[in-house]
Amino acid sequence: MIRAARDDDAGGLVALVGACWAEYPGCVLDVDGEEPHLRRIASAYAEWAGEVFVAEEAGVVVGSVGWVPSGAAGIELRMLYVAAAARRRGLGARLAGLVEDAARGRGAAVVELWSDTRFHDAHRLYARLGYARSARTRELHDLSNTVEHHFRKRLR
Repeated sequence: MIRAARDDDAGGLVALVGACWAEYPGCVLDVDGEEPHLRRIASAYAEWAGEVFVAEEAGVVVGSVGWVPSGAAGIELRMLYVAAAARRRGLGARLAGLVEDAARGRGAAVVELWSDTRFHDAHRLYARLGYARSARTRELHDLSNTVEHHFRKRLR
């Protein structure tokens, strides 16, 4: 079941993001220092004029995705995470589709996202969904020493 996230999803989201990041050497989840929005996810995204969704199986959060406005005519996809046990069943594509639908509903021409350079499986998903990696990168100067690739999809 996919539904709008609530602030009380904090524990499930922290567990999901932490497990996904733990798959990659050097990725450190410091919730209070770097990702405090996870503790009040629905409120944070509402303040950013966006939305966030979670996917649940048997009451456990197994997926997430969010979006915020980006520039004059775009949407930024954020937080696309799927638990290892829930992968390869189309959940990531369905979650990304929610963001694309929201973008179309708002008249947005573009969906963009940033993804850690280490997240190769996610990059393959984005390519399958029609996202093109641009030449842009950014460094977050965080505990994980994150460098991110920029991806973009023009909507029809």
